[in-house]
Amino acid sequence: MATIALTKNALQVLESRYLLKNMKGEIVETPDGMFRRVAEAVSKVEAIYEAKTDISSVAEGFYQAMLRLEFLPNSPTIMNAGTEIGQLSACFVLPVPDSTEGIFDAVKYMALIHRSGGGTGFSFSNLRPKGDIVRMTKGVASGPVSFMKIFDVTTDVIKQGGKRRGANMGILRVDHPDILDFIDAKRTQGILTNFNISVAVTDWFMDAVRENAEYELIHPRTGRSVRRLNAGRVFDQIVESAWLTGDPGLIFIDEINRRNPTPGVGAIEATNPCGEQPLLPWESCNLGSINLSKFVLGADLDWARLRSMVQMAVRFLDDVIDANRYPLNTIEHITKRNRKIGLGVMGFAEMLIQLGIPYDSEEGLRWGEKVMGFIHDEAVETSVRLGEIRGSFPNFDLSIWKDKYKTMRNATTTTIAPTGTISIIAGTSSGIEPLFAVTYIRQILDGSRLLEVNSLFERIAKDRDFYSEELMSKIAAQGSVQNIDEVPADVKRLFVTALDIDPEWHVRMQAAFQKYSDNAVSKTVNLPSKATLEDVRRVFLLAYELKCKGITVYRYGSKPQQVLVLMPQGAKEVEHVEAEAEYGGGCPTGICPF
Repeated sequence: MATIALTKNALQVLESRYLLKNMKGEIVETPDGMFRRVAEAVSKVEAIYEAKTDISSVAEGFYQAMLRLEFLPNSPTIMNAGTEIGQLSACFVLPVPDSTEGIFDAVKYMALIHRSGGGTGFSFSNLRPKGDIVRMTKGVASGPVSFMKIFDVTTDVIKQGGKRRGANMGILRVDHPDILDFIDAKRTQGILTNFNISVAVTDWFMDAVRENAEYELIHPRTGRSVRRLNAGRVFDQIVESAWLTGDPGLIFIDEINRRNPTPGVGAIEATNPCGEQPLLPWESCNLGSINLSKFVLGADLDWARLRSMVQMAVRFLDDVIDANRYPLNTIEHITKRNRKIGLGVMGFAEMLIQLGIPYDSEEGLRWGEKVMGFIHDEAVETSVRLGEIRGSFPNFDLSIWKDKYKTMRNATTTTIAPTGTISIIAGTSSGIEPLFAVTYIRQILDGSRLLEVNSLFERIAKDRDFYSEELMSKIAAQGSVQNIDEVPADVKRLFVTALDIDPEWHVRMQAAFQKYSDNAVSKTVNLPSKATLEDVRRVFLLAYELKCKGITVYRYGSKPQQVLVLMPQGAKEVEHVEAEAEYGGGCPTGICPF
């Protein structure tokens, strides 16, 4: 039987959430068997398009890529491929119409998606504001925030089968009459705990912020202006709430639609829960990530091997679209009309460390652009070749690609996802995040607490003879090595953590990857607890200036519970395990199931 280089933490997560179990709750699958199940289930659809394809050979290629932890698909694919559930996508967006029937249909559809392992995004911008008269009953509307609470409670009840916590994104346009209530919605503890929320801001709003000018609030039902607000004060309120709670983030909705790959199909109003996947109403998308830390070759990357992995990953993700068992026919229809996929990366921070490059440096930014530009170009070329063999996505003539290529298999090919749990399986840093800390604790859905120690740091410390248990205890208490005298200066420079880095570098790295991502980038700007309101303001404005599609900040400790925490001085409840892998700081607020 093949062997897999899994860490103890990876094994714990797999046993808790991924490996198949019988009716008694007993594990009946090995990690090797899990990857084999996924590879065989996904590869079967190859016969639809290429009758002469050696499916067993394709399956073996998929299997080996996952076995070596060089590529992993999103969690629903790993959990559900080859099972009765069969739902393989992580990302969905559902419309919320302005009617009682439409709202509760959306709640029902959300429940079906969550039960199958997906996450959902919603724009609540079409709902009439609170206090508005309901024509049929002559009653008074309760407004978007009130209805969001129904979605939130339903998510609590479903809990996605206990394997993945329910996750939602709630979006409201900045010109909605209830925008001030929405901005402050999560200031009250225990409210909308299964939601990330973001304000959809427009170019003209951001212009008004700069000029400290007023702007109009528009009634979504009548299209008429109902009152005016000072944009600067609204922006201040967004900044303050984000500083206090981590919510709301910003969605730059005009930038998203400027780069909408299928403008002839419709406008984009919402994203998936972590913001990296803008989608049309009813659309879904499946994601996968390449582990960059596996492609370091001396002082460079093995570009030829990376090229082959991109080609394999695009083919795998395209196959998933056909292997998928969709929760609703409407979702299947539009998903197959556009055939969006999202190939991204994990292990970027560990790749930089192996190359000897600090994350917060111009060279780090250049490497971000270089590696993502390479992946994007190869992904597009692979999609073009697949289009020649299998046909273009049906909405090709309504897309931006029709003037560039004769064929294109997928409306989008690249996305930077947070890779929250698949990076644990892969034993690497999440997404494009810097190291969250050199040592920290990760809270897991089943209540367990995993001590995470960066294996690269531990190896360097031993190789250069400054390792000691006392040193590791110091680091465990601080997370950072910057104020520890025993650590050499050059090692300190290399092992900067999310909380060591100036916020500007977080945003600039996000923008570097956004240049070469068809969809968007999941990136948390982690701020130390002492960060100021001005720090948050600077992050938001810079993200807009650099053409990001959205931005999220999180000030350490601003929520009563978070996924990633530093170990308190003297804590003993989590045993230190040497050479465990490190995982980055994506989604520290906890609403990140991917």
